[in-house]
Order: sequence, then C-alpha cells, then structure tokens
Amino acid sequence: MKISVIIPTYNEEDNIGALVKHLHAASHSGAVSEILIVDGDSKDDTRAIAEQHGAKVITAHQKGRAVQMNQGARHANNAILYFLHADTFPPEGFDQMILDALSGDNKAGCFRLAFNDSHPLLNFYGWCTRFDIDAFRFGDQSLFIRRSLFREIGGFRDDHIVMEDNEIISRIKAETQFKIIPENVITSARRYRDNGVLRLQLIFTLIFSLYHLGVPQEGLIDIYRKYIQKI
Repeated sequence: MKISVIIPTYNEEDNIGALVKHLHAASHSGAVSEILIVDGDSKDDTRAIAEQHGAKVITAHQKGRAVQMNQGARHANNAILYFLHADTFPPEGFDQMILDALSGDNKAGCFRLAFNDSHPLLNFYGWCTRFDIDAFRFGDQSLFIRRSLFREIGGFRDDHIVMEDNEIISRIKAETQFKIIPENVITSARRYRDNGVLRLQLIFTLIFSLYHLGVPQEGLIDIYRKYIQKI
C-alpha cells in the first residue's frame, strides 16, 4: 500500500520546507509516494518553498482545514491518506508504523503527541494523548485512514471551521477500531507560547465543551477569534 500525505497550509513559509524535507528523510519504506500541499491562498512563499522541496501544491477553492483536507483527498492517488498539520513532524519510520497499524482490522489511527517545548503542562498534555479518550483526539496528532473508509464516511465536514478533527474521529470510531501508535509526533508550541500555556488550554477546553453541548460553529468561531487568533 502507498501513502498520500496531505497538508493544509496558510502562510507556513517558516515551517513547510523543513517539514517536506523531514517527510522525505523520515519515510523509510518507500510507501510515501506523494506529498500534497493544499494551500489556502497564502500571502507568503509557502507554495514556492513547498514545490522547491518536491511537494505537489494544490490551490484550495476555499480556506479552512476541513475543506482543504477534503480537496487534498480528492486529488490523492493512494490507498492510505495521512493528514498532517504544517507544524507537526512525525517520527522516523512513520510510514512503516502506519502500514503496520493498518495491516490488521484497523482502518484508521493517529500518533501520540509531544510538543517542541519542555513546559511541564505541555508535557502533561502530550502524556494524556496515550489514552483512547475522544477528548484527547485532535488534528495535531495527525490522522491516517484508509481512503475507502474516508470516502464511506464522507470525509471531513466542510461546514466545520473548528473541531473538524475531533468530529471526524468520532465517526471513524463508530465504524472501526482506532489505532493509537505509541510514538510521538512533535508539534509546535507556538500558539501556547503566544497565548499562555494554561490560558490556551482552558480556551480549547471551553470550545470543546460548548461544541459537544451543541453550540453552532459561528459561536465557536467567535470565541476562537476573540481569545486566540484569526482562523
């Protein structure tokens, strides 16, 4: 089986070159045959840098992670889709780990999470991702899924600007076992450093809670924009 890596981007010139280079170096099985950058009309050099490092760049017809990832999936050629954030780096040999995880009955899964910052609270947040609890399942951990299952469940919800990652995982788990690989992806702590480690986690917890209480996307987006950053 081959793997298509799908990365939604917007103004990621500081990260994308290093990430694509890392993906080439860290994939050992030869299973990664394409890296698709789905760009949301970046105003910097994200597209050019990604292409210089050998990625294929697709222009998104609409900005938003869910929309961009769905568009990438439609352009992907392989049986396994691997959705990855632009500031998250998978471990060495990640491709073989994914193949091994999908060799049995599992059709989807993710990695555990660690941050590129040694703050005690961030270490604790990362440690929690080893548990199979939906409250700890978000896109920073990356997501691999068989293309057939992704199509069957309808992909990400285009109407979700926030919580799109947690929402799709709940639907995946209703259809199949979900494998958590006991290795870490390393993700950037930049938003935590910019917003405060405890403060940002409390905001994320509020958004998560309100989402599951039925608050619509517009209300969640207002909170995100007011207290964190523009989406």
